[in-house]
Amino acid sequence: MAALFTLIKAIPVLATCVIAANYPPIPVDKTTPVQQRIAISGANAISIGWNTYEHLAKPCVQYGSSSAALTLEACSSSSVTYATSRTYSNAVTLPGLAPATTYYYKIVSTNSSVEHFFSPRTTGDKTAFTMSVVIDLGVYRADGFTIEMDQTKRDTIPSIEPSLNHTTIGRLADNIDDYELVVHPGDFAYADDWYLKPHNLLDEVDAYEAILEQFYDQLAPIAGRKAYMASPGNHEADCEEIDYTTGLCPTGQKNFTELHESIWSNHAYCLLVYVGEYHRYGQRQQSSDAREASVLWALRCPNQQLEFLEADLASVDRTVTPWLIVGGHRPWYSTGGSGNICSSCQDAFEPLLYKYGVDLAVFGHVHNSQRFVPVNDSIADPAGMNDPQAPMYIVAGGAGNIEGLSSVGSNVSYNAFAYADDFSYATVTFKDENNLQVDFIRSSTGAVLDSSVLYKAHTQ
Repeated sequence: MAALFTLIKAIPVLATCVIAANYPPIPVDKTTPVQQRIAISGANAISIGWNTYEHLAKPCVQYGSSSAALTLEACSSSSVTYATSRTYSNAVTLPGLAPATTYYYKIVSTNSSVEHFFSPRTTGDKTAFTMSVVIDLGVYRADGFTIEMDQTKRDTIPSIEPSLNHTTIGRLADNIDDYELVVHPGDFAYADDWYLKPHNLLDEVDAYEAILEQFYDQLAPIAGRKAYMASPGNHEADCEEIDYTTGLCPTGQKNFTELHESIWSNHAYCLLVYVGEYHRYGQRQQSSDAREASVLWALRCPNQQLEFLEADLASVDRTVTPWLIVGGHRPWYSTGGSGNICSSCQDAFEPLLYKYGVDLAVFGHVHNSQRFVPVNDSIADPAGMNDPQAPMYIVAGGAGNIEGLSSVGSNVSYNAFAYADDFSYATVTFKDENNLQVDFIRSSTGAVLDSSVLYKAHTQ
């Protein structure tokens, strides 16, 4: 992820109320780390990412099992940028970590602080744990208020600075000890929606970059402490929110430039596989479906995704890794009509999910929360939540962004829950080898809106 920090008020530049891009101020020490984020980087390793306002010849991180004894150090030469970005994205991998252990780390700079994270568990660890599912999350502040669609909620728009102004991000902060990682399959910041704010029209690229900087600043208190596992959505693709203008996209809005890290998680006794919907996946794709065509983002193999996915699913030893989760952006099932779903993705991938007994599929794109009973080929599994063969599908796209929430609209018989009254997100708890709990949380209050438990025998 490339972006930046701190929030400032818009500056009037013309009597007509045209506002300059709301860039955060550049710190005096340009090595000051901003936009911190961490991610699982294979077995026994964590990747630490952050941005700086100047290139670092040797990004380094000190770490250890005590905040008072950061006796280990890892460095890299990874400090990259793109033409329209003001910052450099730095990454360092911390290898050889003891599993399920709290580590403390400090990015090497004259102006950084000590943070901490919980290292990945070993494959087969049967300890219960929870992950948060947050999709379609946008930025607050002048360039991208997320709740203008409902003026009754104006009191939740921030009038003061600190970073935890977004109700979903704030709730993740309040509950930070309740989950071990966050999964976010697509749509970060909504910077390509800069044109929705008239005062951004003269800023264009600057407005786009400023929104990114603001967003990752707001997200850093979460992403800098919890493994934040990301994959792309349509807002990371190629500024396609403005139809027929992709040829005008500046660098940074092309080909997932801004979201350049591919990350995947093999965490404890669940395997999480991401499928993203915005590359070609082989001959089954129709030319009209270029934007919806699915790809296994973590592997970046635009012509071999189906083959790889099948090989990957077939390789899982379910006696060691009983829970198998697939995540993507655009859903295959949704309330509100067929215009919300990716039918070509469903045609290509759903048979594999059914064949290999995938337990849960997580999607977003539609800006609300939805849960479906286990279903395959639009037919509810007769076993329901009691050891079905079909996967359970959820949509967790209600976290909040400038485009607002999506009405539930028309429903389908296999939908069990749908909510679009306020911002919300999901948590998935692996209670044991046979029971998985999915909760939907109202961001503003922390109330549980819906709770369900899926039982799977996992005897195959």
